[in-house]
Amino acid sequence: MTDPVLALGLAAFALLLVALPLAFWSVSGGGQGSTAVRLMVAAANLSLTAQLVLRWMQSGHFPISNLYESLCFLAWACTLTQLLVERSWPSPIVAAAATPMGLGCVAFASFALPDQLQQAAPLVPALRSSWLVMHVSVIMVSYAALLVGSLLSVAVLVTDRGQGLELRSSSIGSGGFRQAQRIAPTAPQPEVLAYASVVPARASATATLAPPPALQLSSASISLSEQLDSLSYRTITVGFLLLSIGIVSGAVWANEAWGSWWSWDPKETWALICWLVYAAYLHTRLSRGWQGRRPALVASAGLVVICVCYIGVNLLGIGLHSYGWFLS
Repeated sequence: MTDPVLALGLAAFALLLVALPLAFWSVSGGGQGSTAVRLMVAAANLSLTAQLVLRWMQSGHFPISNLYESLCFLAWACTLTQLLVERSWPSPIVAAAATPMGLGCVAFASFALPDQLQQAAPLVPALRSSWLVMHVSVIMVSYAALLVGSLLSVAVLVTDRGQGLELRSSSIGSGGFRQAQRIAPTAPQPEVLAYASVVPARASATATLAPPPALQLSSASISLSEQLDSLSYRTITVGFLLLSIGIVSGAVWANEAWGSWWSWDPKETWALICWLVYAAYLHTRLSRGWQGRRPALVASAGLVVICVCYIGVNLLGIGLHSYGWFLS
C-alpha cells in the first residue's frame, strides 16, 4: 500500500467489486441502482487512468511493458468501453455483463502476479520503439471492445430463451423495427360482381377470385435480446477494425525490429486466429443475415480465443511476445 500505483489499482478493484453485485441487483430490481453502478465504474476508470499516468511518470515510458501494466491498461479500456456502450443504451444488464471483465483483469494483476512483475522495469530492447504506443495500445483497446462485445453476445444467449429475432432492416438498429402482418382480403364489391355477370364465363371466374392477403407494416419495440444483439454487433465491429489496424502496425514494427513482416510467433498466430473468428462473425451477419443465437455463439468462441491469445502466450513463456511470463 506504500506504492501509490498499486494503491490506485486496489481502489479500482474495490469499486468494481462493489459495482458487480449491485449491477446484478439492478437487473433483478428493474433498473434501480444502475446510476450508482455507472458512477462506480466511472470512478474505477478514473482510478485506473491516474494509475497509468503515475506509472508513466515513474517509469519514463508508456505503461504497457509488462503483464501488470498490460492488465491494468486492458481493465481501463474495458471500463471505458462499458461506459460508452451504456451511454448508447443505459441498461443495468450491460454493466452486469461487462463489469466482470474489468474486475477480473484488475484482480489478476493485483493478486495473482508476483511482486517483481508489479514493479516498473526498463523496457526490453525490442520495445524501445515509437511503435510501442501505436501498436500495443490499439491492440489492447481492440481486445477490450471485442471482449465487451462478446460478453454482450453471451448475455444474448442468456436472455434469448429460444425466441427468434425479427430485425429485418439494419443490424445496427435505432430502437424499433417493422413487423409484417397479413390482412385478410375483403369481399368483392357489388359493382365487381355485376360486371363479372356480363363477361364471358372464363373472365367472370377470374374476376371473382379473392385477392391475395395483403401485408401491413406496424411499429414494434425492440426486445432486450435484440437490443443486446445490436450493441454486441456494433461493439465487435469497432473492435475488429482496431484489431486489423493493430495487426498491420505490428507487422510493420516486426519488420523494423526483427527483419520479418510475419514470423508465425505464437502471439501472431493466435492474433490471426482471433481476427479470422471475428471476421467469420461479421461475415455471417453481413452476408448471411444471421442474428441472435448463432452469431452470439461465434462471438462467445472469440471470447475464448482472445483469452488464449492474451494470457496463454504469457503462460507458455515461448515466442517473441512472452514478456510477462511468471511461471519460471
